[in-house]
Amino acid sequence: MQSLTSNVNVLKWIDEVVSMTKPSKVMWIDGSEEQLRMLREEACETGELKPLNQEKYPGCYYHRSRKDDVARMEDKTYICSKNKENAGPTNNWKSPEEAYKLGREIFENSMAGRTMYIIPYSMGPIGSAFAKIGFEVTDSIYVVLNMNIMTRIGQKVLDVLGDSNDFVRGLHGKCTLDIEKRYIFHFPEDNTIWSCNSAYGGNVLLGKKCFALRIASYQGWKEGWMAEHMLILGIENPKGEVKYVAAAFPSACGKTNLAMLIPPEIYKKKGYKVWTVGDDIAWLRIKEDGRLWAINPEAGFFGVAPGTSEKSNYNALATTKKDSIFTNVAYNLDDDTVWWEKMDNNPPENALDWQGNPWNGKTSKEKGAHPNSRFTAPAKNCPCISKEWESPEGVPISAIIFGGRRAKTAPLVYQSRSWQHGVFVGSTLASETTAAAAGKVGVVRRDPMAMLPFIGYHAGDYFGHWLEMGKKASNAPKIFHVNWFRTNDKGEFLWPGYGENFRVLEWIINRCENNVDADISPIGFIPKAEDISREGLDVSEEILNDLLTIDIESWSDDVVSIEEFYNKIGDRLPKELNEELNVLKENLNNYAETSFA
Repeated sequence: MQSLTSNVNVLKWIDEVVSMTKPSKVMWIDGSEEQLRMLREEACETGELKPLNQEKYPGCYYHRSRKDDVARMEDKTYICSKNKENAGPTNNWKSPEEAYKLGREIFENSMAGRTMYIIPYSMGPIGSAFAKIGFEVTDSIYVVLNMNIMTRIGQKVLDVLGDSNDFVRGLHGKCTLDIEKRYIFHFPEDNTIWSCNSAYGGNVLLGKKCFALRIASYQGWKEGWMAEHMLILGIENPKGEVKYVAAAFPSACGKTNLAMLIPPEIYKKKGYKVWTVGDDIAWLRIKEDGRLWAINPEAGFFGVAPGTSEKSNYNALATTKKDSIFTNVAYNLDDDTVWWEKMDNNPPENALDWQGNPWNGKTSKEKGAHPNSRFTAPAKNCPCISKEWESPEGVPISAIIFGGRRAKTAPLVYQSRSWQHGVFVGSTLASETTAAAAGKVGVVRRDPMAMLPFIGYHAGDYFGHWLEMGKKASNAPKIFHVNWFRTNDKGEFLWPGYGENFRVLEWIINRCENNVDADISPIGFIPKAEDISREGLDVSEEILNDLLTIDIESWSDDVVSIEEFYNKIGDRLPKELNEELNVLKENLNNYAETSFA
């Protein structure tokens, strides 16, 4: 097939890849519906995809991956910088020479007898000054069809790129799917990603974590912007005014639920609304007004299926009802639909589980869907998608919210004293493990800015970049921390969560607008209990006060844990963060002395 571009930089690179992988056929992806339809038909013929019930799930397909290829593999993921020190202590490192050599050995002739697909794609609205262009070369139709959902693809991307050399070079090959030779190599200094021997979305949809976070975080550091693992949502008040917040949460802390939150009935009746701009990634730049503006660089949602239900996340479930791809969920043989744990209380009796084995959901003790089974769904399907979600300018961010899962330590919500203090709060973000499968329950895991696996360079330099951005932004967002998971002595959650989290968002916006006061505490500004609305909420004033208390003993333990984490970051940790740690220690000591005086 004839090339769709005359860009010599692109063509030279493609020639090198073709020479190495030796496909029997090369297809440029132009993004046309005609071409995509042909690829879907071919994937269904080979069994790579299976069409679902087109009346119940129009345009939807089912896919199953291999048993050992079902999740991101952080131990197989590398940052390949020339200097090992630049990858930092939180990343796996290989030298570019070693990684390219190993990659070439694996990719050599790996596409013989296969078709190579060349996917030009844009992260961000096509033509936006915020957007970046990448190519993914792959031998997987599954990848092509998912990239069509997750990004903007095709000829229009090449038209914007023109003759520029500013693009990310992504190469993916299924190769032999050998787990021992599975690698995801990132070359931030070369704008290059190589992924081999996997067919699982998180490892092979290179626009997502690989480009939009690991490579983009490095680009942002060099170019003066930020790539963050954050949702973006808009909060509309009854006057029709919309304020936007960006929020970062480690896994299992309710990120997607917050991104698509439905306000409590009492707020809906008053005219409040929540709009989703993005559920996973935010790219932020400082504009002329001194504010941080954000875009969602993606065009779709790559969501975890189990636990997604009408009750837990109505909007996410509704988004999957057309033009979506489901991976490793249960397949209902009676009506060609899909099912997963906690979708509803009516599992199919005549089904195939995620490995393709006969499965009766009423009697089997095995799970029908893999715990990390996924849906890929177009963002435009979302009932609460913001009308600004494809704005080339992005949206102005009023608040940045960090959140973790802490049983005792963090209160329901608090605000940092300053941008610098907010960077300290984000850099020490932590969650406690909840399931025995993840190791010991209650272990504190540090996940700075919820970016631990995704920072494409040294974490200390990353924190320094955050501090720099705050200095440059004359009207920077306020920074907050939330914790929906505080428990009582019986281990029961004190806060109902889900839609009721809107009450905390309301307080956050009120603080950004200087509409409410707050109490000064050792850790930052804490709400006055009366400023978090309990109207129509079954939470007593006593419980709300409990949710807002500072547990000095827990915080003192946390200081020790923070010191250990900072020691791992080493001498590139910005001195400002150690200063903030010392302020916290001093505040806690003074608070303890006055409390027990």
